[in-house]
Amino acid sequence: MLALPVTSYKRLTGLLMLIALLVSLTGCGVNNIPTYDEQVKAAWAQVENQYQRRADLVPNLVETVKGFAQQERETLTAVIEARSKATSIQVDEDILNNPQKLQQFQQAQGELSSALSRLMAVSERYPDLKSNQNFLALQSQLEGTENRIAVARRDFIQAVQRYNTELRTFPGRIWHSLLYGDMEPHANFEATAENADQAPQVQF
Repeated sequence: MLALPVTSYKRLTGLLMLIALLVSLTGCGVNNIPTYDEQVKAAWAQVENQYQRRADLVPNLVETVKGFAQQERETLTAVIEARSKATSIQVDEDILNNPQKLQQFQQAQGELSSALSRLMAVSERYPDLKSNQNFLALQSQLEGTENRIAVARRDFIQAVQRYNTELRTFPGRIWHSLLYGDMEPHANFEATAENADQAPQVQF
């Protein structure tokens, strides 16, 4: 059997110990913080997608209602303005670390939800509108989108809670101080109304 020089043996032993340490660390949550951070970003992307999907439905909805209820100009204008405000907010990953910016985004989306609810109430006064095929198709799409928004928001809230909890509890707190000091807690949605975690009921 070939004997290794003492220095080579020490290096080999040190390398094996380092490998063993790295393997053991992977089971101790060293990768949890970046993993959870990526989950937050993915969940946020879904929130954005669903709100954009709703915003994309608004012009067709307004045009359809206008064809049957043009005299409801004030309500239609309110919806258009609320959509414009909601889509004008610059949204990027920085919003996840900025509670004030996230609150502004949430408020704008809430105003659009309120304006759409008023528009739906107006539609009750126009039977021809309620039976219009285009309107019925938009109804189905809007209902589905509101449900997807609720699910996306719930998933985002849970992802942020998981990430923020990891930063504040053991062993995540240690890994945060040693390796991920530049990663800050993420902002989260706040309930602004009773039953805010439930999808709005869109009645047509």
